[in-house]
Amino acid sequence: MSAVDSRTIKRVLGTGVAERAAVAATRVVDRAEREGLVDVAYATYDSPLGPGAIAATERGLVTVGLPNRALDEILEQLAGAISPRVLEAPARLDVARRELDEYFAGRRREFDLELDWRLITPGFYTRVLKATSRLPFGATSTYAKIASEAGNPRAYRAAGSALGHNPLPLVIPCHRILRAGGDVGNYAGGRSMKEFLLRHENALG
Repeated sequence: MSAVDSRTIKRVLGTGVAERAAVAATRVVDRAEREGLVDVAYATYDSPLGPGAIAATERGLVTVGLPNRALDEILEQLAGAISPRVLEAPARLDVARRELDEYFAGRRREFDLELDWRLITPGFYTRVLKATSRLPFGATSTYAKIASEAGNPRAYRAAGSALGHNPLPLVIPCHRILRAGGDVGNYAGGRSMKEFLLRHENALG
């Protein structure tokens, strides 16, 4: 079930029909959850740079799509890597969306969410992202330091690749990893978003 803007529904169908459609959609989701037909739930979230999408399994939050990532791409990855039983179920992601809202509003410095790590390549990539997850709000590190913490000081390029494939950006704060010398470096959400996040955390010199 894809996300549809409620204002669009009301414009096309009229307010009464739109409300009945919304109720029907909620019932479909509720029934699917009761019958165990939802393996991956997804929802959209708002950010200062535009809307993104998040998804969770029974294990926890499995992906955070940044605003520059298309929803169709996220859903295709989830269906292929986890299960085709992917459904829009915002209620299951209320806590994660609230924590993201609090982070962007400056009221939250760390996330308190269960995570599903199955989209992360095991081994060195996992160690890199676990080391990154321990980096506190407002702090930064370098690719070389994170590689060292992950057990291979010389593998800074591989560490960069691991960070570039981070399925849980923001929550696993790969934006806090800089190049040696302080250059911001690359980011899946784009350099401007990385700079925005670092400024938001007062971490950009």
